[in-house]
Amino acid sequence: MTLMLHRGGVEIDYAGLRELETPPATPTHVPIEHWRVVDLVRHSLTYYGHEIVEEHYATAEEHQRFFGLLTLRSPYGQYTDTLGLRNSSDKSFPVGIAFGSRTFVCDNLAFIGEHTVKRRHTPKLKFELPGIIANIVEPLAARRQEQARTFERYQTTPLLPHQADHAIMQLWRDGVIGVQRIADVHQQWEEPAYDWGDKTAFRLFNGVTFALTGRVAERPDITRKLHQTIDAVCEHVT
Repeated sequence: MTLMLHRGGVEIDYAGLRELETPPATPTHVPIEHWRVVDLVRHSLTYYGHEIVEEHYATAEEHQRFFGLLTLRSPYGQYTDTLGLRNSSDKSFPVGIAFGSRTFVCDNLAFIGEHTVKRRHTPKLKFELPGIIANIVEPLAARRQEQARTFERYQTTPLLPHQADHAIMQLWRDGVIGVQRIADVHQQWEEPAYDWGDKTAFRLFNGVTFALTGRVAERPDITRKLHQTIDAVCEHVT
């Protein structure tokens, strides 16, 4: 798995993060080192029993903006769970953590929820951040179980041709895909690039995330809308 970057970002390893210079603090803005965010998340994940199997990091805008992906081994199926991280030292966005999944056979990434530290980089935040991150990670085990149940429901919900067509158009109406992606999603439904099983809601879900590779890493809200649409399709079918 790698980060999909479209706006001038460059990949960097953890050692490289440690070598980056962080802008000096001011009385009202105290940047938090990118590597420190990684360390805090790593510690919380390990403490609560999650196993990290892959790590990928990148920076943009002269290293002022940071993005990361931590892959967690899943005990529930042939996919991996994923944490997306972000941080900035140029006031562009706060510290953020997004939880999602990646199918086992390819790199289509799907975030189903995001937690953002909605506070500026103040001196107070620097001291509070360890506890804030721990509070985000602590309920992660329950969310991973919930996600596994969701995928099981998708895998056991077959879709007839007219139901799949309706669902794809609903994805467009809901703003999950643009008109230029309708044909791509339909192609993945009929002739998927990877083995996502029979023609079920699970195949459609993966077809959409495959067609949107890269975008969901930048906009986790897309996948929240995707889940809402697929959930509604499953409810209607059953």
